[in-house]
Amino acid sequence: MSKSERKLADVTGKFTQVVRDGQKLSDTNWSNGRIVLSNKRLVVVSNSGKETIPLSKVQSIRGRYDVNQTVAKVSDYISVNYGQNVFLISMDEVDAFELQIQKAILDGEIVLVKHPAVKGGVVQDSSWRKARVKIDTGVANFAVESGEFVQIEVDDVGTVESDERSVRSKERPVIEAEHTEEGSSVQTYLSGSPQNCAILKSVLDRGAEKNASQIDLSGKEEEVLMAIYSGVSPFEVPEFLDIDTNEVEEIYERLIELDVLEEVRVRREVALKPRGRNIASEAMNNK
Repeated sequence: MSKSERKLADVTGKFTQVVRDGQKLSDTNWSNGRIVLSNKRLVVVSNSGKETIPLSKVQSIRGRYDVNQTVAKVSDYISVNYGQNVFLISMDEVDAFELQIQKAILDGEIVLVKHPAVKGGVVQDSSWRKARVKIDTGVANFAVESGEFVQIEVDDVGTVESDERSVRSKERPVIEAEHTEEGSSVQTYLSGSPQNCAILKSVLDRGAEKNASQIDLSGKEEEVLMAIYSGVSPFEVPEFLDIDTNEVEEIYERLIELDVLEEVRVRREVALKPRGRNIASEAMNNK
């Protein structure tokens, strides 16, 4: 280990390779062994040998990767994609280990941030600015060169989309993350190297997947969400939509149970949660 290399974790766990040189492996089995993470590489060691994964080659870190019943028997693991290979790694506190990998790759990296790029559905006249990344538990932080601090809470992320577009006269990968700031729905755009964007997307995707909007709602329930999404006060929704107050209260109760709304205070002041923002946005786009 060189002087510039620092050991970050050294634990026991299990692992298996499910894709090698672009070919999916069908006869995969878990191997027990040692898992070592430094600021430069990830090494898995078993009785049959060791595999070294340079962090510079890691393209994404994701959750489940269903291959066969043997893999499916282990519930908590992460999939590490590098080159044309995929390794699954499992251990106690696997979420904390995933965070350590993300931090090893992203902390201190410089990316471009456009914030807010969109606010309340309206495109803003924001410019791309350099920012330094720092990942912590449940949050992605960006210290912008102007002195501004942009923070995206992972559990607050409604949607994450990736694209290629012209940024500062050069085609670059771009991530568009929808979240809230001071109660308003905003979109923050992020751009940087392909690896930085891929790992940032892995971080933010956790919230987006959790808050996916696949719920069957009635027409009135969608109308209530759209009204709140558009800025109507929860107290004014009955009059705004010409719906009986008691019926609106029942809708609030159901949407709170579905984790679409959260109760801000008694007497039914409510605010949209990420899943609710997704549903309202999709419903408005379909009108």
